[in-house]
Amino acid sequence: MSDLKKQIIVQLNLKDLKPEDIGDDQPLFVEGLGLDSIDALELIVLLQQEYKIKLSNADDGPKVFQSVRTMAQYIKAHQAQKE
Repeated sequence: MSDLKKQIIVQLNLKDLKPEDIGDDQPLFVEGLGLDSIDALELIVLLQQEYKIKLSNADDGPKVFQSVRTMAQYIKAHQAQKE
């Protein structure tokens, strides 16, 4: 998950954060990292560019981007489907 955290930091230009500053289960939006809707779009781009995964249903967004752990689980599940 450390690599995913690094990718999030780079993609969202969060220069003040280090991977260890982001908890695996810490909420990414609102009270957690405080990300907003623009950041959500950047996370979607990250999934597409780095993992070739397209978020097929917009309603899945809040569940997928809840935390680093939920993102990692989504990536792992979708990579397994492609093999």
